[in-house]
Amino acid sequence: MARYVDGFVLPVKKDQVEAYRKIAEAAGKIWMDHGALAYVECAGDDLQVEEMIPFPQMAGALPEETVIFSWIVYESREHRDQVNEAVMADPRMEALMPAEGSEPFDYKRMAYGGFATLVDY
Repeated sequence: MARYVDGFVLPVKKDQVEAYRKIAEAAGKIWMDHGALAYVECAGDDLQVEEMIPFPQMAGALPEETVIFSWIVYESREHRDQVNEAVMADPRMEALMPAEGSEPFDYKRMAYGGFATLVDY
């Protein structure tokens, strides 16, 4: 069965990666509790590749920022919709949100999309 993936790319200030990790760790548990098959958050490490568009450039990252690359795996697009609806209704999500002005990243700079799988081993 072809799975469905939500993908995210976002710039985060390097000194805010730990704060972001704590939020992501708690959010991942919520997604998994509601049925996601996998939840992965990765911080940029080897991002300057010659002859290709580097992730920082693609994400519009500033010199003091790194890039977070994340994905969540679901059984299908319909399953994604069900899981996300449950996650957004979960009171733990609201409790996770930092106070305005103290967010570890700018939500408006996050790239997001849902992807149908082409190859899945």
